Amino acid sequence: MKAMILAAGKGERMRPLTLHTPKPLIKAGGIPLIEHHLRALAGAGFTEVVINHAWLGQQIEDYLRDGSRFGLHIRYSPEGEPLETGGGIFRALPLLGSDPFLLVNGDIWTDYPFARIRRPLAGLAHLVLVDNPQHNPEGDFCLRDGQIEIAQGGDPRLTYSGIALLHPQLFADCTAGAFKLAPLLHRAISAGKVSAEHYAGHWIDVGTHDRLAQAELLINGTP
Repeated sequence: MKAMILAAGKGERMRPLTLHTPKPLIKAGGIPLIEHHLRALAGAGFTEVVINHAWLGQQIEDYLRDGSRFGLHIRYSPEGEPLETGGGIFRALPLLGSDPFLLVNGDIWTDYPFARIRRPLAGLAHLVLVDNPQHNPEGDFCLRDGQIEIAQGGDPRLTYSGIALLHPQLFADCTAGAFKLAPLLHRAISAGKVSAEHYAGHWIDVGTHDRLAQAELLINGTP
């Protein structure tokens, strides 16, 4: 199974750090965020990784190179301009092949065991959900009996972690250009083709300086 790390974001809320450094190369615990992912992927048995990039993307390639020092083979999908999540994945599909692949947002930090998601995929997607963080108190989706549902008023919800197992067929009707992943997921959910799991371990969306500080504390073992 191949993995894709989304690394094309500009990181506006992380300025001034991201003025000269791409967000995935910002360090947490002395190690770039994307390197935490690569080490975890290698430890989980993954060998092939695709990384998309746009803002200051050459820095990512220069730092990671071919991935051999992590025990990985990295291929890159550069974007002249950001293609949003869905468009970026669609552009990278020729590198990912025809089998389901793991998707990971490059700007999160987590101790989720990636080996757990190496499983057969019954539908079009399998999402990892987490408890709602302070910045997303309403959550995103409902989880019932291993299947994901779009939440209705009053339903308990969980937050999409940015970790998923996707089938390339999810993008069957798409065309090149910028578009979001969320509408594709919602359509597949309505068709009953998206499963999910709840992960209760450590997870942080490192989108602000405060959340970067939280990740630092967790990585350094401070409760």
